Amino acid sequence: MTRTAHDLLAADTAMGAVTLRVGDLDAMIAYYRDAVTLELLSHDGPVAVLGRGSTPIVILQHAPELAAASPHEAGLFHTAILFDTQAHLAAAVYSVATKHPGTFTGSADHLVSQAFYFTDPEGNGIELYWDRDRTSWSWTHGQVEMATLHLDPNAFIREHLTETGIAAPTAGDAVVGHVHLSVGDTVTAREFYVDRLGFETTATLGRSALFVSAGGYHHHMAMNTWNSAGSGKRRLALGLGTVDIVVPSGDDLGELGERMSHYGVQTRHDGQALSFDDPWANTLTVRAA
Repeated sequence: MTRTAHDLLAADTAMGAVTLRVGDLDAMIAYYRDAVTLELLSHDGPVAVLGRGSTPIVILQHAPELAAASPHEAGLFHTAILFDTQAHLAAAVYSVATKHPGTFTGSADHLVSQAFYFTDPEGNGIELYWDRDRTSWSWTHGQVEMATLHLDPNAFIREHLTETGIAAPTAGDAVVGHVHLSVGDTVTAREFYVDRLGFETTATLGRSALFVSAGGYHHHMAMNTWNSAGSGKRRLALGLGTVDIVVPSGDDLGELGERMSHYGVQTRHDGQALSFDDPWANTLTVRAA
């Protein structure tokens, strides 16, 4: 089936903030601010917004009445924070490694990017990464070449950490580059995220992982079954609250609303944003830039 522009998200689509429901708000603010090097942009009662400059990256909602999610349920695999330079990435990695060394879980060179992985104090995955220039990415038959190659975190820090990075770790730009979800199966994920929502497939790992994007990015979202194969709809629990997606214009938002309606996806529109749930009850909110 040939897909037209009306079937796809706009090329300039980007990811917005990820909302997490948390049990210990103060501890989670401290982790994302002091270790991950995000700035506390606002703190209004039970809601704290952290990011860089004026860009929200993580929104923490205090929900102490909720239980922790099972590690085998659908939900968040990780929030991936994209840094503008290797030096700024090194500053953040060094900060987490020195303040919360037990939360580091691994690192990898993915050819398109260099990535470092952590788990926050409540079990939510985090990726801190830097992209290589798009001109160096390799594509074959519409699929971007990605790999998982060894990346020595100590060597990376030695090469890229500067005195400025140690003294001012919040310098530089950072945004949510992509969001990776745990789902029950990738066939259903493709039907929802590609056929209905309008992303394009950029890579697959058999039936265990699917990577999708708009506008030729390596991936804005990914879904895997590594911990969650066969899982059904999520119950209300700590962890992922909402994934935000930002489209360029109100027209793009209207077009998406019509497309989701055509496919029978129930949506909610508050006048500014369109919200809906994926097949595992992961909530997505799409707004115009």
